[in-house]
Amino acid sequence: MVKNSTPNEFTRIVALVKKWFRNTPKNNASLWDSVIREKTASWSASADSRDLAPRVLIATSMGGYQQGALLESVLAVALTLRGAKVEILLCDEFLPACQLTKIGGNPVEQFLNSPKQARCGKCFAYGKELFSPLGLPVHRFSSFVTYEQSLEVKKIAAEISIDDIDNYQWNGLAIGEHAKAGALRYYASGNLSSEPHAGPVLRRYLESALLTAMVTSNLLEKKTYDVVCFNHGIYVPQGIIGEVCRQKNVAVVNWNPSYRKSTFIFSHGDSYHHTMITEPVEVWENINLTESVEKKTMDYLKSRWHGTEDWIWFHERPESSLNKIASEIGVDFSRPVIGLLTNVMWDAQLHYRSNAFKDMLDWVVQTINYFADRPDLQLLIRVHPAEIRGVVPSRQPIVREIQKLFPQLPSNIFVIPPESQVSTYAAMQECDSVLIYNTKTGIEISSLGIPVIVAGEAWIRNKGFSLDATSPAEYFQILDRLPLKKRMDEVALERARKYAYHFFFRRMIQLSFFEEQLKVSIQSMEELLPGRSKGLDIICEGILNGAPFIYPDELDVQ
Repeated sequence: MVKNSTPNEFTRIVALVKKWFRNTPKNNASLWDSVIREKTASWSASADSRDLAPRVLIATSMGGYQQGALLESVLAVALTLRGAKVEILLCDEFLPACQLTKIGGNPVEQFLNSPKQARCGKCFAYGKELFSPLGLPVHRFSSFVTYEQSLEVKKIAAEISIDDIDNYQWNGLAIGEHAKAGALRYYASGNLSSEPHAGPVLRRYLESALLTAMVTSNLLEKKTYDVVCFNHGIYVPQGIIGEVCRQKNVAVVNWNPSYRKSTFIFSHGDSYHHTMITEPVEVWENINLTESVEKKTMDYLKSRWHGTEDWIWFHERPESSLNKIASEIGVDFSRPVIGLLTNVMWDAQLHYRSNAFKDMLDWVVQTINYFADRPDLQLLIRVHPAEIRGVVPSRQPIVREIQKLFPQLPSNIFVIPPESQVSTYAAMQECDSVLIYNTKTGIEISSLGIPVIVAGEAWIRNKGFSLDATSPAEYFQILDRLPLKKRMDEVALERARKYAYHFFFRRMIQLSFFEEQLKVSIQSMEELLPGRSKGLDIICEGILNGAPFIYPDELDVQ
């Protein structure tokens, strides 16, 4: 049964989340004016060209992604102070579409009829103002594409069949995949079939992806870099920059803001969306799970029920009472319940070899069909709250997709809609086992000892404590074993908690001077020198020398 309740308690949370991505106060953009002015001589000496210095390109690209530009300006300063020769890459109102473009920003028709995006001027102005005081070389996208190349790009984007864009490659680069991911993000939808003007929008992202590929290729032909560092590593333009760098054997470092306050996750070679799946288990499985380490892990995971230690959370007052949950949803917790956790359909929708199904919706539909023939079990579907409470609310709600195909759900299948205040953790804790596609919540659920069955590219796949399916047949064979009627064994549970500790406290690197996502507290360059911030030292060592982006938090735990 699907119950739609009216959202009534999350308005303030939405406002808090969205404020991080509004215009930053003026003093953030001019942060470095005063800091550099204090140490003009020493900074000039640090920024001087040195033939043997490591060459780093900070490919911020989108100056209007303010949190990204802010952190990357910090990295530019810190790396320079450590002897690197740092340069910046910014889009100067050049790309007709990018990650910052979204359907809610301006009408689709206006977006398509304008040669550039509505926010381009402010985007470039912010990036320019932030980086200019550093006196480091700032390269502009428009400087690395000739007029003839831009005409070639327009011709390709205009003439290619829409059906061929997804698999389109240019010079061996997966341009079409990133273009489609960009268009899906623009619409905040898992597919483009019913979206207005989807074809022209997709072509526009393809044009941007091609231009980015040419910009990056031409820049790397003229300049030599040891490493290129930039945010996200997916979508347009960042995903294309990564593709070109890897093809040309230039080291790549990607990063994203992470859950815990003041923390960031960095990865070598590709976006963490990919690298967390393939990360060797050897980097965490031998952690000494002392009583203190385990307590710190479980205390933090418990705090995530309310988000008290996180930058972003989705429930202001989560409902944890089983009686109230059962009354709202209709599920009977006295009978076997299998949980299912969705993710936002458009988010990071790239190709993964490990998926058992073609996409998340296919997985949900086939799972519902399976449980329709299992009246001995109840299926409790928890729709991700970020569908409506995230920075980019989904325009393809999973509840609507379910209702299209199942106007009347079988009596043993229940849905917790995204606006519900029901605590995901409280509900899943009562389940025999939980099914996931790629939600990170699988890390937390397994740490509670609840068996987790993986059908997609979830990070817990192949870590030794989940039930992983690589095909529909294998997935349904696992479901045929339900209910499991038991929690994880001690060995699996210990591995799950080690991995949770590794993920939340070792891979998430703290930079304490980031007091909020858009507020940096730095008064002097000395604060960014080696030895002042262990987290910053680890990040810089990783960028300059390829060291692992792992914070040895266990050394700090008493």
